[in-house]
Amino acid sequence: MSEPKPLTRLIEEFQRLPGVGRKSAQRLAFHILRTPREDAERLCDAVRDVKDRVTYCSVCNSITDVDPCAYCSDEGRDRRVICVVEEAQNVGVIERTRDFKGGYHVLMGAISPLQGIGPDELKIKGLLSRVEGGTVEEVILATNPNVEGEATAIYLARLLKPLGVRVTRIAMGVPVGSDLEYADEVTMHKAMEGRREV
Repeated sequence: MSEPKPLTRLIEEFQRLPGVGRKSAQRLAFHILRTPREDAERLCDAVRDVKDRVTYCSVCNSITDVDPCAYCSDEGRDRRVICVVEEAQNVGVIERTRDFKGGYHVLMGAISPLQGIGPDELKIKGLLSRVEGGTVEEVILATNPNVEGEATAIYLARLLKPLGVRVTRIAMGVPVGSDLEYADEVTMHKAMEGRREV
């Protein structure tokens, strides 16, 4: 016996979500089928609300429900420093440290030739415009410590340095709580390279 068409369609839609395979999609679909109608309607309303009200900041490309976003409109933030990240969710990670008080710029990805993503597909022009404005003193490149993130950081550094701005890269190396025996050569090299005085 096959599943009813509406249920099959719901399973297929769930499968389109990242990281959701057939089994997980079935579990989610059957969960929605079993829950009260009000719960399912709340979920539908939340999805609709996100699509209707959440957008990208016209200054930094972070996700927001007001434009410019809370970071760009906060007068207490240091506009002389911009932290560049790959994705909007990276902003939250940096904010949780409660140490960074500058501005942000979200690239909306990283250079990845294998996936067909070149510099033109990223939000680089807006960053260059902000730096060319003359008030930015430092750009912190906080792209991911992988091949794509490194390539993106190197590319951005080449564009930014001629503009007379200080370009820095976040430190990388051995994570806190791990053992040195599990660190690969690149991680250990980055840890030694980024060492600081104690």
